[in-house]
Amino acid sequence: MYSETPQLQPITPSYHLRILSDEQLDQVKSATLEILEETGIHCPSQKALNIYAEHGAQVDFENQIVKLPSDVVSDSLSHAPRYYTMGARSPEYDLKLDGTAFYCATDGCGTKTIDFETRKLRPSVKEDVAKMARVSDYLSSIGFYWPIVSAQDYPATAPLHELDASFGNTVKHVQTETVMGEQAARYAVEMARVIAGDEATMRQRPPLSSLICTIAPLAQDEGGLEAALVFAEAGVPVGFMSMANTGSTAPATIPGTIAVADAEMVSAMVLIQMAYPGAPTYHSMMPGIMHPRTGAYLSAASYVYAVGVELAHMWGVPTLAGTFGGDAPEPGWQMGAMEGVATMLCALCGAETGSGMGLLKGSTVLYPEALVLDTDIYHHIRRDLAGLDIGQEELALDVVERVGPRGHFLRERHTRDHMRKREFSDLTAQLSEQSGYRDPIEVAQEKTNWILENHFPEPLDEAKQAELERILQAADQELA
Repeated sequence: MYSETPQLQPITPSYHLRILSDEQLDQVKSATLEILEETGIHCPSQKALNIYAEHGAQVDFENQIVKLPSDVVSDSLSHAPRYYTMGARSPEYDLKLDGTAFYCATDGCGTKTIDFETRKLRPSVKEDVAKMARVSDYLSSIGFYWPIVSAQDYPATAPLHELDASFGNTVKHVQTETVMGEQAARYAVEMARVIAGDEATMRQRPPLSSLICTIAPLAQDEGGLEAALVFAEAGVPVGFMSMANTGSTAPATIPGTIAVADAEMVSAMVLIQMAYPGAPTYHSMMPGIMHPRTGAYLSAASYVYAVGVELAHMWGVPTLAGTFGGDAPEPGWQMGAMEGVATMLCALCGAETGSGMGLLKGSTVLYPEALVLDTDIYHHIRRDLAGLDIGQEELALDVVERVGPRGHFLRERHTRDHMRKREFSDLTAQLSEQSGYRDPIEVAQEKTNWILENHFPEPLDEAKQAELERILQAADQELA
């Protein structure tokens, strides 16, 4: 038996804001283009260097430096689609990136887990990926799933086993940020094609997308680029993230960091459009800042992530925005204080997707209940941005007239009807008189356990499970 996956509840803002003016956006664009044309990008992939050279870039093959004239950048990115669909195993959970809704994902690449039963810290394993995929499948806040931690029990082929655990435990879209290299990417595409069922579906509503990180400052990763080219060839959306760090791998100013990060991502998106014009791609700016005394990584100011949204749209592509995720060492007040602002700003700036839910300590440690806690923040933001319907029923002037001065509204049908429609948090709006107020972290732990005990998404059919197993066996033999 399996249980029904709840409908998605994306954030659909009824109003919007701007962080940068048109003039400021033009200044950033000019800076990015100057960096690309005058300074260049380091590219260690011979395959990518050849593509750049064939399409008008200035390539120094000996030093592996690529310089991109402004007209080459503009012409290449003119082919990138502004809107497209990220498909899901079940079509009702497809994500239409048309600019009307904002979908969030879990965080990913965590390396440690607070054990679900013992509550002891340990290295993460494939079963953790599977369990959190089930939790994510149940939560209406999660639009798509990043394998939240690494499958360290399969060291040679962990990214592919993470995909297997994800596809088998959620009907939602899956996005990988760990598949690197041409061979691994081809296996991942083969797995996605099994989930899609046929080539046409694979291209119209791909069930998998990929995120590739650049190397700050101003460099690309060989395995990342070559994986990206495989994904683009197959029609799998592929995006690029810069995590330039203010003061260490980027200038010690926010605008300088933004320009360096933008140049890294744009250079990679240009490559994809050179090789496969019209391939779906996206832009993801998630910089940090260096602690000046310790050198430690800290999350950037919240508005910087919203600037990334505006830059993506300036270049004509969707965005994966920096939303949740933070530096808190464990669930608590710091986690709640840090995580909502960036999410709200990115949603107000029109982000299509965002990620970061469910990990702590700089996106490295999984507390199973953290995803439920982040979901509570998410729904507060979703309700706040939904706006107000100022109609006669909502203004309730007839009810006000009937009740009059010093009356009360408890007995009115209007009150009963509308209070039943309101949403209340089961973590922070508890019925204290009946059960006594409980720590929301404790309630979140209880809810996480309930989901794992009771929610089982529709399974893959046996033929697809067998085909995924065959692919994994082949990958284990070749890549190990």
